[in-house]
Amino acid sequence: MRKVLIEQKDSKPKEDEGAWLDLERIAAVELSSEDPDFPIEHALAANATTGWRASTNGPQRIRLLFDVPHNFHRIQLHFVEKEAERSQEFWLLAFTEGELRDVARQQWNFSPGGASEELEDYRVDLKGVTALELRIDPDRSHDPKQSQHRATLQQLRLA
Repeated sequence: MRKVLIEQKDSKPKEDEGAWLDLERIAAVELSSEDPDFPIEHALAANATTGWRASTNGPQRIRLLFDVPHNFHRIQLHFVEKEAERSQEFWLLAFTEGELRDVARQQWNFSPGGASEELEDYRVDLKGVTALELRIDPDRSHDPKQSQHRATLQQLRLA
């Protein structure tokens, strides 16, 4: 009997394979606001630590403008709120071939004593993306007089 041993490969991609793109190198960013102590670079860098935070209350936008069109198969968003109980919604949109396309829309209830982190990991098939926009409504109460919450983003990664 002739035998050949074949290598078993895990079919799931591993995070440590270096598949995440260097967003600071391949894109420019447009923002609706930014706290100087929590700049967007702190959420886009590969070794993100403190994340981004808006300088004002209310809905915010972060738009990545790619130098050249890109194809994406994975998008990961990480939000952290350890101080306040609030209900947040985000909406992720992609601009492909002159067309605006919905990627994801999600609501989340933060509770510092319980659910203080939201991690969304989307498998996508996006081709020719020229821009990616993240819209964050940090407080679904929609009462500007009562809302004291600012949008935050711990990390955004693309592959």
